[in-house]
Amino acid sequence: MAEKIKSLEQLFLHQLKDLYDVESQIIKALPKMAKKASSSELKKAFEIHLKETEEQKKRLEECFKELGEKPSAAKCAGIRGIIEEGEELMKKLEEPAMDAGLVASAQRVEHYEMAAYGTARTFASQLGHEEMADVLQEILDQESATDEKLSQIAEQELNQKAAAT
Repeated sequence: MAEKIKSLEQLFLHQLKDLYDVESQIIKALPKMAKKASSSELKKAFEIHLKETEEQKKRLEECFKELGEKPSAAKCAGIRGIIEEGEELMKKLEEPAMDAGLVASAQRVEHYEMAAYGTARTFASQLGHEEMADVLQEILDQESATDEKLSQIAEQELNQKAAAT
């Protein structure tokens, strides 16, 4: 039987484990998305975000180390469902809707991450883990910037292409 979470510290650790799984799942998904993208700008955005995601996972490992814990993942059903939904959509998409659909799926992932990192940052701050709170805020800022970049790409080009058919 799983151990019960009774304190904010335990809940914070669980959030980190959840985020560790989130980043691991995204690292697997992004190359598939980049491969499907026909827009060179979108492909490049996915490739850049893959590098950021790998770095974010390393930063989470540093948080675990600071807490005296070994990095480990708690299976995150939420992100797995969002990624699975995106994979199902990719099977149905054809050009010119493919890239617009890829952005829609990627933004669902970004929004999930923003919610999760915001919560973890708040927990870290309330627990007095200010350095970790700063790290989590930096990652949250990266996720927000990625979301904005995807919106720009979609609104400036991809959605218009998909609408033209």
